[in-house]
Amino acid sequence: QVQLVESGGGLVQVGGSLRLSCAASGSLVSRYAMGWYRQAPGKQRELVAVITSGGSTTYADSVKGRFIISRDNAKNTVYLRMNSLRVEDTAVYYCNAGILLGVPGNYWGQGTQVTVSS
Repeated sequence: QVQLVESGGGLVQVGGSLRLSCAASGSLVSRYAMGWYRQAPGKQRELVAVITSGGSTTYADSVKGRFIISRDNAKNTVYLRMNSLRVEDTAVYYCNAGILLGVPGNYWGQGTQVTVSS
């Protein structure tokens, strides 16, 4: 059974930083494009960042220059470093595996809440 487990969310003030982690079972991290989506209250889920099996990265315009996605294949873990956080970054963040051309794969984590307060 494939499992993705996120951690690292929490409450932070505007301008602060957080690092999210997504621990994957099996060898997903090395075989699939992995990424992070987020969903704010009343809004659709949106793609935040993707890292391919080759290490290429893509970011939503709203987070470019502030967020960094990375991965550690030895630990089967994907990270999202979030800097200069804004109130509008408040959302539940979900890890996903198997992303293709921006379309999410079949594997989702349970989500982790990120709240940015002013």
